[in-house]
Amino acid sequence: MDLSEEVRATNKRAFLKFFDQSELSIELKKDINTMINRQERRLIIKLSHLYNHREGADLARRLLQNPSEYMQPLCDAMTEMVRSCDAKYLKEGEQVLVGLDGPFVSRRVTPRDLLSGFIGSIVCVEGIVTKCSLVRPKVVKSVHFCPETGKFTTREYRDITSNMGLPTGSVYPTRDDQGKLLVTEYGLCTYKDHQTLSMQEVPENSAPGQLPRTVDVILEDDLVDKCKPGDRVAIVGIYKALAGKSKGNVNGVFRTVLIANSVFPLNKSTTATQFGNKDRDNILKISKRDDVFDLLANSLAPSIYGHTWIKKSLVLLMLGGSEKNLKNGTHLRGDINMMMVGDPSVAKSQLLRAILNIAPLAISTTGRGSSGVGLTAAVTSDQETGERRLEAGAMVLADRGVVCIDEFDKMNDQDRVAIHEVMEQQTVTIAKAGIHASLNARCSVVAAANPIYGTYDRSLTPTKNIGLPDSLLSRFDLLFIVLDQMDPGIDRQISEHVLRMHRFRSTMDGDADVGTQYEREDEGDANSTVFVKYNRMLHGRKTSRKRETFTIDFLKKYIHYAKHRIQPELTDEASDQIATAYAELRSASSNAKTGAGTLPITARTLETIIRLSTAHAKLKLRRQVLKADVDAALQILNFAIYHQELTEMEEREQERERENERKRRSENNAGDTGRPRHQGARNDRENGDASGRTGEAMEVEGSAGTDVNISPERLEAFSAALGRYRHAQHVEQISVAEIEGVVNSGASVPFSTAEIMTLLEMMEVENKLFFNRDANVVYFV
Repeated sequence: MDLSEEVRATNKRAFLKFFDQSELSIELKKDINTMINRQERRLIIKLSHLYNHREGADLARRLLQNPSEYMQPLCDAMTEMVRSCDAKYLKEGEQVLVGLDGPFVSRRVTPRDLLSGFIGSIVCVEGIVTKCSLVRPKVVKSVHFCPETGKFTTREYRDITSNMGLPTGSVYPTRDDQGKLLVTEYGLCTYKDHQTLSMQEVPENSAPGQLPRTVDVILEDDLVDKCKPGDRVAIVGIYKALAGKSKGNVNGVFRTVLIANSVFPLNKSTTATQFGNKDRDNILKISKRDDVFDLLANSLAPSIYGHTWIKKSLVLLMLGGSEKNLKNGTHLRGDINMMMVGDPSVAKSQLLRAILNIAPLAISTTGRGSSGVGLTAAVTSDQETGERRLEAGAMVLADRGVVCIDEFDKMNDQDRVAIHEVMEQQTVTIAKAGIHASLNARCSVVAAANPIYGTYDRSLTPTKNIGLPDSLLSRFDLLFIVLDQMDPGIDRQISEHVLRMHRFRSTMDGDADVGTQYEREDEGDANSTVFVKYNRMLHGRKTSRKRETFTIDFLKKYIHYAKHRIQPELTDEASDQIATAYAELRSASSNAKTGAGTLPITARTLETIIRLSTAHAKLKLRRQVLKADVDAALQILNFAIYHQELTEMEEREQERERENERKRRSENNAGDTGRPRHQGARNDRENGDASGRTGEAMEVEGSAGTDVNISPERLEAFSAALGRYRHAQHVEQISVAEIEGVVNSGASVPFSTAEIMTLLEMMEVENKLFFNRDANVVYFV
């Protein structure tokens, strides 16, 4: 609507009268002097100052509900006050621009909440910037010269973004009223900067299973280039409706835009839970416990059984190391990257879902459902203007957060290469279509993948099972091999755990799923509750070992507090130990044959140890990285590199076979004792020397510490069996647990454990093999 001069002057006097009568004029003069010193033209007015007075609250309410009548008079009032402070600051015709800040209460919304009731009013919209157009000049006043008459003609232009007057046409006049030719004097015309951007609701607050909503925002004058794709901002502006482009048809659907008058960056952690004194006391009390690391790991995903080391790694990943930007421009990343490779149905995807529920900022994607530009950034064309614009990808939107990529092995090689830069330099560099930009993507990457053959093949090395290039694997700090273990004891424990989860029903909702039952529990005491209350249906029978689990709310608070409040520094003692451990890892990898570990040991492994040690120090709320932190980091790194889960699984299988063998022998002995004594004695005499040898072998196996006499024939048979296995399987190393099965298959007289250990020592003396007693691994020479 066109604002009459009388209404405009009346509202301007109302603002000036209020500012003069209240003590707000002192605050405003300070803000005006600050604005003049900074050479700015936009004055930010805080609504909280207006709400402190009855007349001001009424003016603020009118301003928010009807900005078309009150916004321009407020600008006029501020311009008059600026001229009274400094008459020479503003040129003739210039005006001060006004931005609003303060508690918007019900008007602080997300793009999803922007409904038709807000049209024509001022709102504060929070979201993340996804697209930004180039900055273009927009004409405000054009000047035209008539060569025949020698007169100048001016014309002003207004559109939907102006606060006063009706929109005008955008066509330049070419002739005056008498029909004489006009020439445009471009040097005398007045322009202002114009930029459009798209803002999307933040991923962690968007409704699950629904597409995120976006809103178009128009920035002008000094607000342009205040934000870039990936930034989280709160934009205050007027929500307006634009008529759709209809080709002769009457269309009742309107396009809406937000005309911004102030832009405020949001901190990444603003959505995190606020801390109270009681929370801080609980956090400091828990951090002093010796088992705090195990408690956090068990609380990460209580619905998943086992995977303790992987859960510990995920806790350290969410805490992260210390990011450093050196004076020479070098950027040292502090984020930890992790990858899980293993059989189907081992809860890899569920672990990723657990991160999404706990991390303050986490974005989930899949390998097949995302492309390289979708993960990093893309250059697109604007549908209206046709100009190029930059669109942020998932990793840019997850800046300072976590990116979870499931089915990582299904991603194309060209798309996988696109994330190399993000995982090490933590930036996305775009040089396409005349746009050269560098966007921040400081995020941790958690990937889950299946082996190259679908399931893990134990006869192949880890590198051949994974099937990914070393250039990508070296960027992952940790790589875990997760196997489906065929163990009756573990299977029974997993089945009991899963059945308890399925039997549980929330008291608030009979159909509640397992993922939300912790979040709903005792919401009235959620801010102060530390541990999950015991529930027999969910946690099973009480045992002598006390099992404690943090609530989801307290777990989020602890991780947020430790990550942002603590920045540990390396001590000399820890630095020496890290250097020694790295040298040992390098020498072990060079001595071992190809494929001994899951990850190549490079200089990045050294930084991995530093990051893991720093994260563990954060977990303990320590200001310094101590030797104990390095030890904890090396335990996790050794578990990941030397795929100890595979070794433990094979050892359990060997133990199970030995247990079955002992049962069969005990059953045979029990059957022998049931016979008459003279018949057993006669059979023993008939069996003669062979049974005596067997009995001796059984006794030796029971007591491995006795001395064993080895004949040359036994040594030759043992060496031949190992040689056949080596050439048939093409391996250069074998574990001691495997040797017993290899040499006893097809042997007339089985080798006992003591015999095997003695034979290995004899062959080592003859320089036929190398026996690593710490790792229980034999290397062929």
